[in-house]
Amino acid sequence: MSEEKIHDTSNNERPTINRIESDTFIEDIPASPSDKPPDGGYGWVCIFACFLINGATWGICASYGVYLNYYLTQNIFPGSNDIDYAFVGGSNFAAALITAPGVNWLLRRLGTHPVMLMGGVTWLLGWIAASFAKTLWQLVLSQGVCIGIGLGLIWQPSTGIISQWFQKRRSMAQGITSAGSGFIGIVYSASTTHMIDNLGLAWSLRITGITSFAMLLIATALIRDRNKVVRPTIHPFDVNILKRYQVWMVLGWSVFSLLGYMVLLYSLGNYGKTLGLNQKQAGIIITMVNLGTGIGRMFVGVISDRLGRVTVSGTCAALSGVSCFVWWINARDYGSLLSFALVVGMIFGVYWATIAPISAEVVDLKDLPSLLSLVWLVDATPTLFSEAIALELRTGRGNRPYLYPQIYSALCYLVAAGFLLELRRNKWGLLAREKNR
Repeated sequence: MSEEKIHDTSNNERPTINRIESDTFIEDIPASPSDKPPDGGYGWVCIFACFLINGATWGICASYGVYLNYYLTQNIFPGSNDIDYAFVGGSNFAAALITAPGVNWLLRRLGTHPVMLMGGVTWLLGWIAASFAKTLWQLVLSQGVCIGIGLGLIWQPSTGIISQWFQKRRSMAQGITSAGSGFIGIVYSASTTHMIDNLGLAWSLRITGITSFAMLLIATALIRDRNKVVRPTIHPFDVNILKRYQVWMVLGWSVFSLLGYMVLLYSLGNYGKTLGLNQKQAGIIITMVNLGTGIGRMFVGVISDRLGRVTVSGTCAALSGVSCFVWWINARDYGSLLSFALVVGMIFGVYWATIAPISAEVVDLKDLPSLLSLVWLVDATPTLFSEAIALELRTGRGNRPYLYPQIYSALCYLVAAGFLLELRRNKWGLLAREKNR
């Protein structure tokens, strides 16, 4: 670490300013008021870039439910069972999240854009490799692990950038960006069934990879971080933040939200098949979930800035749990399942829109990358196993094979809501008005 002496002729003192090596973003210089997020400007371009990133990654991953239905009904890989295919989708999410410490290490060494470019290329290679898969293990490594690693490399560097550009309207901005997974996901979930039917599975995978890679290149070119101003402490894993009680509440909410989320995301389409729906109708169910996601996340972002991020997120988690009990269990025809998919889509994935803003309520902005890295690492386990647990809970008898997975998902969301309720009590009080940073 080098030092630079600056001469001040007014008092003949030589204050020392520490200049850090280029592989970190931390400087021992206090931030000035002008360093605060501008709440606009080029931040709107970054919103568009993150909108594309979320749509081209998570929006497409959400359409795996279409592939899952196809794999389960067409016996593409003989000898494979439902649990095997569930792990393909689960490993997709888990690989994206478990790479968090490695991504942070790369960010310190290379910076934002090179890491995101690496992610885009890895993402594309995963889709191309999946189109040539002949065995289940090849599918797991390509459509699961490789695509997941690419997702992590391109998505994780972008997660904290919006918080660097927005403060007062942070939840609104984050809601708009996360809505990309819903709106762009609509296009892919609606077109995947048609591509499989008309072009075959292999070309469906290739077209998905190529078109999404083009969007990711555009997003990478447009996005800009403010690391030189914010000076985030980007560590692969900072154990010191585990000493904070509120961090544990965020982690609890995170784990149980995703346990419930994965079941709804991947099971709704196949649940429709148990009601007698065909492949096209099951695909429309997933499309309705994405439509609800796109609409809901934008409104949740706006409402969160007004009513409080923790309050709104906790309410949505509770409503998701109640709707599984009251609505999903009783959705026994195409119309009722369509309406449930649309409504629950608005609230069940709020986690992705609010995890960064809520994390910014618990730690300082400079510590946000470290906390998010910890969150993603912890989240890898529920995303990997939750859908497999749900499929294992299915019963092969009676007319309600998904009853236990429905109850399981509902309980997970209610527990998640409980963690946010405790976070609210600890930070502001149960009845006090929530004050966003």
